[in-house]
Amino acid sequence: MVWKYKKIIKEIVFYSVCLIVAFCCLFPFYWAVVSSFRDSSNLFSTELLPSKITFDNYKEVFSDVTFGCSFLNSGVVAVCTALLTLAVCLFAAYPLARAKFRGKKRFLMAALGVTTLPHVAVLSGLFELIRFLDIYNEKSALILSYMIITVPFTLWTLTNFMRNIPKEIEEAAIMDGASRYEILTKVFLPILKPAIVTTGLLAFIAAWNEFLFALTFTLTNQSRTVPVSLALFSGASQHELPWGLIMAASVLVTLPLIVLVVVFQRKIVAGLTAGAIKG
Repeated sequence: MVWKYKKIIKEIVFYSVCLIVAFCCLFPFYWAVVSSFRDSSNLFSTELLPSKITFDNYKEVFSDVTFGCSFLNSGVVAVCTALLTLAVCLFAAYPLARAKFRGKKRFLMAALGVTTLPHVAVLSGLFELIRFLDIYNEKSALILSYMIITVPFTLWTLTNFMRNIPKEIEEAAIMDGASRYEILTKVFLPILKPAIVTTGLLAFIAAWNEFLFALTFTLTNQSRTVPVSLALFSGASQHELPWGLIMAASVLVTLPLIVLVVVFQRKIVAGLTAGAIKG
């Protein structure tokens, strides 16, 4: 009987901790949503639900041409970054996972080590490279800089997934006369769909939320992304920030990420768990 009580107590503690963590993660977003529907007079009210709902903040955000341009820029840059990252890493991960050559482990460890570097450590060198390529204040500058963040993690993850694919599948394809390119595109890609969706979505989120490179490598409102536009939000009054507009814009910026996670949640879970199971 004692072990049953211990088990019940452990479950109560576990679920209590989960609820506390979920509350801490979700409450700030909930408060942003609630605040976005408040007018300026009730913006700093402590009520959990607004006494009066207004859509003025969203109307003003939608009427802001600069925000719309930034939103579109973020979408284009994030999609291109995710697609290019997947294309590069898929072709690089195949030989890293299947071929045997000298220095392979060192290369993978170096790629993993890049992910530990703070962004500011490569900022000056990257700035000189972008100036040399003459792509400053262009979307291509952001895509190039974001791939420094997304490629190492994606390459490491896809390499580990490909290692777990049984060699018998590849050998059977070779016996049927398939080339290396056909093995990768027609045999491995269907198997790697969960991993591709997971890593692609993580690359998209990283590019969508990135701030430092976007602030450094863009100069005009036509080239800025959403995080920079939010940081530069200023109201008519210089003494106070338009918190209602900021909350409404923040909710709109977060919605695409929530929709993507909800739509691909099964693929994401399969991708996160498949790497732990060897075929």
